[in-house]
Amino acid sequence: MPQPSSQTSSQSELNSWLVEEMYEQFREDPSQLTSSWQDFFANYRPSEAQRPMPSNGTSGPSRGGSPIPVPDNVDMDTATTLRGAGARIVENMEMSLSVPTATSVRDIPAKLLEVNRRIVNNYLRRTRGGKVSFTHLIAYAMIKAIKDVPAMTNTFVEVDGKPAVVRPGDFGLGLAVDVEKSDGSRTLLVPVIQDVGTMDFETFLRQYEELIRKIRTNKLDPAMFAGATITLTNPGTIGTVHSVPRLMSGQSAILGVGSIAYPAEYSAADPLTIAKLGVSKVITLTSTYDHRVIQGAESGMFLKRVHELLLGEDGFYDEVFNSLGLPYEPARWRVDTGALDSEDVRLAKQMQVDKLA
Repeated sequence: MPQPSSQTSSQSELNSWLVEEMYEQFREDPSQLTSSWQDFFANYRPSEAQRPMPSNGTSGPSRGGSPIPVPDNVDMDTATTLRGAGARIVENMEMSLSVPTATSVRDIPAKLLEVNRRIVNNYLRRTRGGKVSFTHLIAYAMIKAIKDVPAMTNTFVEVDGKPAVVRPGDFGLGLAVDVEKSDGSRTLLVPVIQDVGTMDFETFLRQYEELIRKIRTNKLDPAMFAGATITLTNPGTIGTVHSVPRLMSGQSAILGVGSIAYPAEYSAADPLTIAKLGVSKVITLTSTYDHRVIQGAESGMFLKRVHELLLGEDGFYDEVFNSLGLPYEPARWRVDTGALDSEDVRLAKQMQVDKLA
């Protein structure tokens, strides 16, 4: 199989803006960087693709030699040229268009996920401290599901100019993390947890939190960003219901996690009514994959497996509880058998009428 042609070829393309930014700092004053970054840049040579694009003197920016038309209502005097990290992000997003993707979507009941997370966090609060997030549990279900559908880590490569597929024995999980920079702008970092398929839940949790801690305290290291095979992004934390993120070249797939909420038609319903009706919050998961080496059925099977695990099949929550040392059994998924009285029926019918109106 072909080997990376440079030190940065194994870095996630989503993180290349960071490499560009750190390299500029290195050129100005190497001493302001940590020893790991200084070692990284000692023999670093930016590729042609990483160098700033020359201006072609036209009224609009050029992509591949052809100027992009400027809309009539745009005042070019107000335009700000994107440089450094901003320009690199533009290049990455345009490069992602070369990856032929497809997306599978699945809605999953979130009730059991909520209940078992609450049990875990109540126990941790009373004992050793710490907290488990929805993202931790969903990511771990994702890792477990990949063991059953290993095709989700298939990665497209070219060997001697011919298409080929790499099927890694283990894989790195990228975590898309939104970062607010010192100037107030926002960008994305994708640190990687290596060899996640070998970890129990507590080990995974510690690795996850350690990466996030390093990002929040700006203790970044080049090794943190290498080797992502599949990525998880969770825009649901800011209320996004359904996301189809871009897949970067060199990765197999990206899982998008939506918000956890009641269906929109129940957003104004009384909580007691919702409880009587047995309505569950739902979460929407999307699997965007490289369609050259992963098929739709495989992506669908992957989401189906995540669904099954988040409903507690095959001892998923038992494994989480045991790994964290909880002396309890987790809550189990069961079909609601409660009978509705006449008022419940009336409300249910009225909600249905309102939904169709």
